[in-house]
Amino acid sequence: MTNILLPRRRFVQAAALGLCAPASVWAGAQREETLSDDVASVMRSSVNNVNPPRLVFAKAADGERWLADMSARLSRFVADEYARRRMLINIQYESSRAGLDTQLILGLIEVESAFRQYAISSVGARGLMQVMPFWQRYIGRPEHNLFDIRTNLRYGCTILRHYRNRENGNMPRALARYNGSLGRSTYSDAVLGAWQRRWQWS
Repeated sequence: MTNILLPRRRFVQAAALGLCAPASVWAGAQREETLSDDVASVMRSSVNNVNPPRLVFAKAADGERWLADMSARLSRFVADEYARRRMLINIQYESSRAGLDTQLILGLIEVESAFRQYAISSVGARGLMQVMPFWQRYIGRPEHNLFDIRTNLRYGCTILRHYRNRENGNMPRALARYNGSLGRSTYSDAVLGAWQRRWQWS
């Protein structure tokens, strides 16, 4: 798992913000941008490469332990156990596939949609990771359903990985780009605060 450090003072501020602010406040809008042909091709390949989701752990027992732990934590957002496990397996698979920290993605989803599959923001961002529909034109297909859990996660993780690459691994800046708020730390602090407060795992 990636070690993401957040200074204590900023963490306390972020945790306070995350506790009192509804998810809709944070739902931003990824900015439309010109992608090079090479970048668009790589992202398109990632989005369109669909494989059956599975837990990605060196040991099956570790995967089951993680799933049980995360399911208990997620129960405050998703009541149905089957739905929780299905969602978590997809989140862990797609984040691992994209080379992202699964626990951070859980924090991002909490902030973006509070794990509501059919969430839609005032600017039209959709689903768990609040993906803007214009990405379908750039890296996907018109028929892709951004409210589908697997599709939304593939898009969201591919987009965040792209932003992390653009920012040379600087995750707070990548998160700000994802939210459309580059230059401000409020959103990044909220995601990192949710990660530290609820989703860390070892």
